[in-house]
Amino acid sequence: MNINDLKTIEQLEQFLTGTQSIAFLVASNKKDIYRDIQRTLVKFRYAALNKGSKGVVVCFLIKITGYSRQQITRLIKQYCDTGKIERQQRIYQGFERLYTAEDIRLLAALDERHNTLSGPATKKLCERALTIFKQTQYQRLAGISVAHLYNLRKAKSYLRQRYTFEKTRPKVAHIGERKKPRANGEPGFIRIDTVHQGDQDKQKGVYHINAVDEVTQFEVVCTVEKISEQYLMPAIEQLLDCFPFVIKGFHSDNGSEYINYKVAALMSKLLIEFTKSRSRQTNDNALAESKNGSVVRKLLGYAHIPQRWASLINTFNHSTLFPYINYHRPCYFPKTITDSKGKDKKTYPYECMMTPYDKLKSIENAKNYLKPGITFEILDKIAFNQTDDQAAEELQKERSKLFKSINERDLKSG
Repeated sequence: MNINDLKTIEQLEQFLTGTQSIAFLVASNKKDIYRDIQRTLVKFRYAALNKGSKGVVVCFLIKITGYSRQQITRLIKQYCDTGKIERQQRIYQGFERLYTAEDIRLLAALDERHNTLSGPATKKLCERALTIFKQTQYQRLAGISVAHLYNLRKAKSYLRQRYTFEKTRPKVAHIGERKKPRANGEPGFIRIDTVHQGDQDKQKGVYHINAVDEVTQFEVVCTVEKISEQYLMPAIEQLLDCFPFVIKGFHSDNGSEYINYKVAALMSKLLIEFTKSRSRQTNDNALAESKNGSVVRKLLGYAHIPQRWASLINTFNHSTLFPYINYHRPCYFPKTITDSKGKDKKTYPYECMMTPYDKLKSIENAKNYLKPGITFEILDKIAFNQTDDQAAEELQKERSKLFKSINERDLKSG
C-alpha cells in the first residue's frame, strides 16, 4: 500500500500504530516537504476536522517528515492563515547606524584639535559644543556613550583621517627583578636596608647600611657619611667581603641608593642575583627592617650623629659589633608547620634559637657554601676566642668609648 492511498483518519491511525504497512519516500528538500504537507492538509480538509482528528494528522506529518511538533504546528498555522505553505526567506538588514560617517569625521577633527583627550573629556566637549555654543552638528555626538566613542575611534574612516605621530619615548631599563627571593635553605641571599641617624639643624646624620642573610641571619653593618655613589659603592663591596660564605642574592627595597646602574653592574660582575621588593608587599624586606630596630637602633640609638664620625663608627662595626652579633648573640629561627588546611605557618620555638654562626654550621654540607680560603677551623677561632659574656662586655665598653669620643670632640668643635 502506498502513502497516497491513505484517505481516511482511521487509515492514518492504523499507520501510526503500526498495523498498516505503508511504503513512502521522504522528500530530500524543503520545497518538496512543504508541498507534501500542504497536500495532506488539503486532502484531509484539516480546517474542518475535530480536535482529535487534527492531532492524528499532526502525528502523521511528524512521522513522515521527521520535523518536530513545533515546526509542524508553525507550518499548519501558515496554511490556515494564507491557504498555502511556502518557505519564507529572511532578509537581514543589520543594525541601523546611529552615527554617520560625518559624525566620525567630526569626532576625528575634534580629537585633532584637542590632542585626543580621554573618552569622558571628549564626551563633555561634545555636550558643551551643543548646549553652550549651539553647534548643532554635535547633536548626535552629544548623546554618545564613552564606550561607543572609543569604538568610533577604532573605525577605519577615523583612522584614515587621523595621523598621529608620537614623540620617541625613552625605554625603561629595569634594574633588579621585582620579586621575593627564595633562598631554599641556602646561605648567601642577603637583604639590605638603610638606616639614617637623624637630622639636626638641617645637617644630615650618618647612614648605616644593614645587610642580613636570610637563612643564617649573619649580619653586617657599614656606616657611611652619605648614600651617594662615592660612599655607598665601597661600603657595599666591604660588606659583601665580610660574609664568610659566597653571596648569591642581593635584595633591597626600591630606594634609589640601590636601584641604580652602578649597583646593578657590581651585582652582575659578581654573578649575584639582584632583586627588589614588590609593590604593596611590605614583608618582602621584613628581615632587614626588623634588624634595623633590634640591632642598629638598639645599639646606636636614634639621636643625630654628624656625618664626620662615619669612619669611626664603621671601625666599631667591623671590629666589635660584627663578631658579637654573629658569633655570640642568639636569634630566633622560624620553623614552618603545615596545618590541616595545607597552609604554611611559621613558629619560633625556643629550641630553634641559636647564633647565626651556629645556624650556618647546622646547614647540611655547610662547608660547601664558604668562600675560598675560609674554613670552619678559622671561623671557630673567632667564635670561641671569647665567651658570650666577654664579647658583650667588650661591646659595651667599646660602644661607650665610641660615644664618649664623639661627644667630647663635638664639644670641642662646638
